[in-house]
Amino acid sequence: MQIDINIRKNKLQAQFNLLWAIRSFFQEKNFLDVLTPPMVKNPGMETHIHPFQVGHAKSQSLDSWYLQTSPEFHMKELLSLGFNDLYTISYSFRDEPNATNHRPQFLMLEWYRRGAHYSQIMQDCEDLFLFCADKLDSDLKNCKFERATIQELFGDMLNVDILDFLETKDLKELIEKNFRDVPLPSQGEILSWDDYYFLLFLNKIEPHLGHYPYLLLYEFPHHLSALSTLKPKDPRVCERFEIYSKGVELCNCFNELTDLKIQKERFKSQAIEKKNLYHYELPEPKILYQALERGLPQSAGIALGVERFLKVLTGVDNPFWE
Repeated sequence: MQIDINIRKNKLQAQFNLLWAIRSFFQEKNFLDVLTPPMVKNPGMETHIHPFQVGHAKSQSLDSWYLQTSPEFHMKELLSLGFNDLYTISYSFRDEPNATNHRPQFLMLEWYRRGAHYSQIMQDCEDLFLFCADKLDSDLKNCKFERATIQELFGDMLNVDILDFLETKDLKELIEKNFRDVPLPSQGEILSWDDYYFLLFLNKIEPHLGHYPYLLLYEFPHHLSALSTLKPKDPRVCERFEIYSKGVELCNCFNELTDLKIQKERFKSQAIEKKNLYHYELPEPKILYQALERGLPQSAGIALGVERFLKVLTGVDNPFWE
């Protein structure tokens, strides 16, 4: 029993040390530490991310409140109100099964730079990684930093120019012809371009990312733009990036979309897809729309999973959950 107590204490101490390091980093960068509400009217619009709806225990009735899947909308509200560089560390909640790198309740770090391009967040990530690795005396404190576009990654690993396959029909035929070991659904089931992309990525590329101590992937095909801008000189791709460390996806960054009309069009499409696939709808994201109407400045923001970050730095897994 004493051994179990010591193991648990050491896990918790490692997480608390990481949280201290993160806050120290952003304090040195003059970021403002902010809070956002955990219970919201709209938890996020991503098609495949599912929220927990909040009900009333005594009446057993459901109201249209949800636990946040990300603090993003309220962080953008703060930017639209005139706040500058800011960050938050808080719990987010997603109704998905427990897995190696996921559980329903998890700590998320988000930060935003006002008046910045997402390339500045790229540098923030490398600086934060080194700062925390040094503070926690991680074996990754001297790691090699690598960057690649999605086009480069597919070319190097699969000898495929993914930007030549931006039509759903073309990508489906590519998989059927050249990657027959990728499991496709039964005949007659309709998949989107995103579905085929992730089938290819998860089966043929992600399993080989484990040997990278730090890999930043950027310029995703435009289908995956979500809340990010398209690249002005090449609208086939969007201005977002993800970072993998030892095969674990750590974070997701957007060069933030500030056009209300385009954002509403994207959300409408995602809402239709969510209803068709999962048979439920979410309320309109009024907080985000109001921020865009008010005037969201050019900015860049990122979400990073704290426990995942802790795991790749120290090997400590799930300090609060067994």
